[in-house]
Amino acid sequence: MDTFIQQMINGLVLGSVYALIALGYTMVYGVINLINFAHGEVLMVGAITAWTVVTALSGLGWPGWVLMLIALLAAMVVCAVLNFLIEKLAYRPLRSAPRLAPLITAMGMSLLLQTLAMIIWKPSPKPFPILLNAELYHIGGAVINTVQILILVLTVVTLLGLMFLVNKTRIGRAMRATAENPKAAALMGVNPDTVISFTFIVGAVLAALAGVMYAANLGTVQHTMGFLPGLKAFTAAVFGGIGNLAGAMVGGVLLGVIEALAAGYSGILTNGVIGSDYKDVTAFIVLILVLTLRPQGLLGERVADRA
Repeated sequence: MDTFIQQMINGLVLGSVYALIALGYTMVYGVINLINFAHGEVLMVGAITAWTVVTALSGLGWPGWVLMLIALLAAMVVCAVLNFLIEKLAYRPLRSAPRLAPLITAMGMSLLLQTLAMIIWKPSPKPFPILLNAELYHIGGAVINTVQILILVLTVVTLLGLMFLVNKTRIGRAMRATAENPKAAALMGVNPDTVISFTFIVGAVLAALAGVMYAANLGTVQHTMGFLPGLKAFTAAVFGGIGNLAGAMVGGVLLGVIEALAAGYSGILTNGVIGSDYKDVTAFIVLILVLTLRPQGLLGERVADRA
C-alpha cells in the first residue's frame, strides 16, 4: 500500500508538470491550429536560464526562495521573447501555407534550439541547486517534499488563472474570436497577429514555469531535457482533448499517474520481464489507444472548424 501511495504522489507531481507543458500546447493549438513542437525546447531554455541566474547570484547569500523567484522571472522573460520571435519569424510567414510546412518548421526549430543550447551551455548535465527547504512530509508510508507540493499548487493555480483569462477577460474574448474565425474577428476590430503573439507569450510563460519546476524536482538541466517531456505533454494534450484547457490538465495528470504506476508495478506484474526502464513507452501506448478509440480526446475538442 505504501508503494501505491508513493507512486500516486510521484504520478501526480509528474502529471502536473506534463499538464503545465500541455497547457502551452493547447493554448497555441486552440487559436491557430498549430502544434508547436519547439515548445519542449522553450521549456529547456527556461530551465537553463534559471540555472544560469541562480549560479550567477548564488554567492550573494540571498535566501533560496528569492533566488528561485528571480530565476523564474528571468526564465519567463527570456522564454516569452524567444517564443515571440519564433512565432514572428518562423510561423507567421507560413500561416497561409499548407499545414505540413509549419509542422516541419516547428520540428526544425526544435532541433535548432537544442543545438544552440548545446553550443552556448555545453552538452554536459548541470546540477540544479536545491533552493527551497528540502523538508519531507509523510503521508502514510509515502513522502512528498516542498518542491513537489509547490508544483501541485502552481498547476492548479495556473489552470484557474488561464480559465479566467480565456473566459472572463477582453483578451480572452479576442483569443476565442480569433480561434473561431480570424477574418471575422479582424472585421470586428481584433488584431489576429497581436492575439496570436500574445498566445505564444502565454505559452512561453507556462513553459518557463514548467521548466524551472521540472529542473528543481529533477535536480539537473541539460540541452536535451525538454524533448521527452514536451513529447509526453503533447500526448497528454491529445489524451485530454487538444484545444481544451481542462482536457490538457486531466490528460497530463492521468498520463503522469499511469506512467508512475507502470514504473512501480510493471516489474512485479511481468515477473521482471518488463522493468521500470520501459515506463516511457507507456505514454505512447496511451497515445495510440486514445487516437484509435477516441481521437478527439477524453473531453473532446473545442476548436471550431475554420470557414
